[in-house]
Amino acid sequence: MTSHSGEVPTLVITGAHPQLYNHDLAPTAPAGRTWGAFSLFAMWMSDVHSVGGYTFAASLFFLGLTGWQVLISMLVGITAVYFLMNLIGRPSLRYGIPFPVMARVSFGVMGANLAAIVRGVVGIVWYGVQTYFASKAVQVLVVTLIPASADLTHNSIIGLSTLAWCSFLFMWFFQLIIFLSGMERIRRFIDFCGPVVYVVMFALAIWMLYQAGFSSLTLQLSPPASSNVATVGVMANAAMLIVAYFAALLLNFGDFARFGKDEAAMKTGNFLGLPVNFLVFSIITVIVTAGTLKVFGQAIMDPVLIVEKIGNPVVVIIGSITFIVATMGINIVANFVSPAYDISNLKPEKINFKMGGLITSILSVLVCPWLFVASPSAITLFVSIFGSVLGPMFGIMLADYYLVKKQSVVLDDLYTMSPSGAYNYDGGWNHKALIALAISGLLSIGLSLAGAYGVMFNVGDWGWLIGASAGALVYRSLSAPGRSLAALHAGE
Repeated sequence: MTSHSGEVPTLVITGAHPQLYNHDLAPTAPAGRTWGAFSLFAMWMSDVHSVGGYTFAASLFFLGLTGWQVLISMLVGITAVYFLMNLIGRPSLRYGIPFPVMARVSFGVMGANLAAIVRGVVGIVWYGVQTYFASKAVQVLVVTLIPASADLTHNSIIGLSTLAWCSFLFMWFFQLIIFLSGMERIRRFIDFCGPVVYVVMFALAIWMLYQAGFSSLTLQLSPPASSNVATVGVMANAAMLIVAYFAALLLNFGDFARFGKDEAAMKTGNFLGLPVNFLVFSIITVIVTAGTLKVFGQAIMDPVLIVEKIGNPVVVIIGSITFIVATMGINIVANFVSPAYDISNLKPEKINFKMGGLITSILSVLVCPWLFVASPSAITLFVSIFGSVLGPMFGIMLADYYLVKKQSVVLDDLYTMSPSGAYNYDGGWNHKALIALAISGLLSIGLSLAGAYGVMFNVGDWGWLIGASAGALVYRSLSAPGRSLAALHAGE
C-alpha cells in the first residue's frame, strides 16, 4: 500500500509509532524511485563541482608528486570511495529508507538519534560555511555590476560588512526557496548544476591554455618528494585524503540511494560521478591552476578570484553566477538533505523534511560561519571531534548490515517501539554499537587531535580509515556470529 500525500510516493507502515514515522521517513514506494543513472551522476557532479572541491583537487598537485603520480593516487582513492558508496547505498536502495532510519538497524530505534545528531551537526556547520563562500561570489558580482556598492564593504557588523550581510542573506534565502520545494525539485536542480559548471570550467581551461601556451603547462606544481619511499607515502596520503573528503556522504548516501531506480542505475551513476567525473574535473582544475602560474605569476586555487582577476565584466558575471550555482549544488547534496532528515528523525510527529530543512537553515546562520572559517583552531577542533566520528559510525553500520545482520532487515520493525521489535535492543539502544562507537570514536578523535596539535606524527589523513576499521572490528567482536535477521525474527 502506498501513500501519495506529498511529493514522493511512500509505503504506508501499518501500526508505525509516531515517534519513528512520518511521510518523509517512510520507505520510498516503487513509484517514487525516479533517480536514474544520470540523476545520481549529476548529484556527484554537484558535490564535486564546487569552490571547495576545486581548491581540494588543486591542492593535491602541491604534495610533491608528479602529475601522473597524483592521478594514480586520485584513481586509487576515488575507486575506493566508489565501492564504499555502493556498499552503504545498497540497503537504503533495497528498502527505500534514508540514513537516520537505516541507522536504527545498528544503533536501535532510539540510538539512531545519536548518529543523526552527529551527522546533522556536521551538515549544519558546513551548510553555513558553503553559504558564506557562495555569498562572497555574490558580493563580487554585485560590485562588478554596481561599482559604487564597494562603499558598503568598509564597515563590520558581527564580522561582516553591510554588503557581505546582504549577499549572505540573499544566498541563504535563495537556497531556502529551492531546498524547501521538495526532493523532486531538488533532483531537477542538481541535474542542472553539475553540467553547467563543466561548461564554464572547460571554457576557463581553454582560455588558460591559449593564454599560457599549450606546450608550456605541466601537471607538476611542486618539487618532487626526496625518495621513492617518501613518494609512495605521499601517494598513499593523497588517496586517503580523497576518501576523507567524501566522509560525510559515505555515511548518508542512503538519503539519495533510496530514490534510485535499481542497483544497476546506482552503480552506473556512482561510476560516472565518482571515478570518471572526479578525475576529469581534477585534470581541468590543475590545467587552470597551472595556467594561473604562467598568466598571473602565482598559483591561484580560488576559481572566483581567477575570474575576478581576468577583469572582463562579462567573464566575472558568468563565472560568479556559475560558482554560486555550484555552491548551491554541493550544499544540497552534502549539507542540506542529511540534516533535514536527521532533524526530522528526532521528532517525526512534529517535524517533516521541509521543517527540518528550515531548522537547518536557521541554525546555519546562528553558527556564524564567517567567524568559524576565520579561526583555524575552531575548524581543527570541530573536524577532530565531529568529523572523526563519521568513520566509526560508517564502519559499525557496514559491519552490522553485512557481517551481523547478513543483509536482512525487518522493515516494519524499524518503525515500532515494541520491546519485541528487532531494533528495540535495550529500550531502543544497541549498547554494543554504542560501546564500539565510544572506543573507535575516542581513538579516532585522539589521533586526529594529537596530529593536528603536533603531539605526535600527523595521522589525520588516515583518521577516517582508522576510525572506520576500529568501529567495524570492535562491533563485530562484540556481536554474536551472524545469522539471518529474518530467521531470528521468525524464531527459527
